[in-house]
Amino acid sequence: MDTMNLVAILPELLVACSAMVLLMLGVFRGNDSTRFVLWMAVGVILVTFSWLLNLPAQEVTAFGGLFVTDGFGRFMKLLVLLGAGLTIAMSIGYIEREQMARFEFPVLMLFATLGMMMMVSANDLMSLYLGLELQSLSLYVIAAFRRDTVRSSEAGLKYFVLGALSSGMLLYGSSMVYGFVGSTSFETVAEVLGAAPAGEAPSVGLIIGLVFVLAGLAFKVSAVPFHMWTPDVYEGAPTPVTAFFASAPKVAAMALLVRVMTGPFGDLTTQWQQIVVVVSIGSMVLGAFAAINQTNIKRLMAYSSIGHMGFVLVGLAAGSEAGVRGVAIYMAIYLLMNIGTFACILCMRQQGRMVEGIDDLKGLSKTSPMMALALAVFMFSMAGIPPLAGFFGKFYVFLAAIQEGLYTLAVIGVLASVVGAFYYLRIVKLMYFDEPAESFDRPIARELRFIIAGTSLAMVLFLIVIGPVVNGAAAAASVLFAG
Repeated sequence: MDTMNLVAILPELLVACSAMVLLMLGVFRGNDSTRFVLWMAVGVILVTFSWLLNLPAQEVTAFGGLFVTDGFGRFMKLLVLLGAGLTIAMSIGYIEREQMARFEFPVLMLFATLGMMMMVSANDLMSLYLGLELQSLSLYVIAAFRRDTVRSSEAGLKYFVLGALSSGMLLYGSSMVYGFVGSTSFETVAEVLGAAPAGEAPSVGLIIGLVFVLAGLAFKVSAVPFHMWTPDVYEGAPTPVTAFFASAPKVAAMALLVRVMTGPFGDLTTQWQQIVVVVSIGSMVLGAFAAINQTNIKRLMAYSSIGHMGFVLVGLAAGSEAGVRGVAIYMAIYLLMNIGTFACILCMRQQGRMVEGIDDLKGLSKTSPMMALALAVFMFSMAGIPPLAGFFGKFYVFLAAIQEGLYTLAVIGVLASVVGAFYYLRIVKLMYFDEPAESFDRPIARELRFIIAGTSLAMVLFLIVIGPVVNGAAAAASVLFAG
């Protein structure tokens, strides 16, 4: 095998081999090794993160064009690994308390992470599908990991059925693209479409294939109208799994969506831009209004996630380098906001049982002032209130849309953001102005305290570190438009 191929996939190879070693370790040592396997999984992700951080950012194509490593992939893989590592660390105390401490849990999360890394580096419709299915199959299982609860089993089944439907749509779209272009390679598709005579409309069959591919990928980011699985799965899955669903897979799927739309279908921007605009508006509006009457905080976060994906798609709809830069910045901020919020949700325990009602947060500032402060920071950031990090995420995607003349989209985005601020600020009002409900159990696990403190500080101090993040996102975006 060509040495260059192995060098290109070294981070993925490290995660794959480590996951298999930990699987065998768990098989021979049993569930007594769960805590050790969990921390080893975090260690593997930390080592892979460090390796990626020190890799040169030049573009390398491997395995006959199936796999590509470049600056964009590197930036997004770092976010995926960060999200996976933090959510695995968050889950340690929870799975032990809830009698679901089995060694398969961290191993499945590692395999899901491997699938996400393959998605980000996919350079062919075949490798795209392989990475997507590796991620999805792992997520189907961990969504239903609490086999003794109806809600978790229901969440896993709904995600599996709807995920299978989206995979079928993606495969059908891929087959249409192959039929009309004659190749599944991103580079070949881009060359064929780029060589078409100026002014000649692309074939209807190719456009239909593009629509189905877009629909399959939109499901993975829970964008309207492919969002129907999100509230039930978020509510029913174990809370650390929900945190995982809401962070790393969204980053990987959005990275894949950006790569597919700007790479092989870059010459069809006017065709797919219309679809992305409609999907973006639908996601922002539904996310803003559907969350208003929610009483379960995990369902509220599900609709919030749909809304945020709508904002990210504003950057993609711009179809420009500035738009992709905005997407990368937004996903970095979104990842930390979500993980911090779910770390706070994991602290919502009363008399040894998890509670998920928004009303359970009443008077939290009096019973647990530091947690209330951190959660308020996350809520203000999600609402996009300056100078917190969430404001800059929205600023960059709206700026890209305005630069491309998408004024209506930007205005709708701002209005949806204002409506969405209502339910974020309602949580702050409950915590600071209502009489205390029953206080939460103490003490909070050390890893949760660390994650809450780190992510909330990142939201507050983002203005100080905005330079490296923006520069990294700009360098990542420039790779996709270098040609």
